[in-house]
Amino acid sequence: MANKQQFQSFEDLLAGAETPVLVDFYATWCGPCQMMASILATVSRRLKGELKIVKIDTDKYPQIASQYQVAALPTLVLFKAGKPIDRIEGVLPAEQLVTRLRPHLA
Repeated sequence: MANKQQFQSFEDLLAGAETPVLVDFYATWCGPCQMMASILATVSRRLKGELKIVKIDTDKYPQIASQYQVAALPTLVLFKAGKPIDRIEGVLPAEQLVTRLRPHLA
């Protein structure tokens, strides 16, 4: 599951990550975003140790959402070595999400 942590900047979080980072751009008022919470919990269990999942509330951090051109919610962006390498907009079932992420985790 996603853990709450404080960072000086989003870039520090990405640069300091030892594994790829899946960022869930969401909003508390977004129904599909709420559905993604349980899906991401399943993905986190399945890919434990291979992936870090971070949630970014676009209402609290609009500058980060804008920087990565997040126009639809939920949007998932996979970062590896600090760079975005994959992007998923909308809800995806856990199985499909794991299948899509796995090739990037090696």
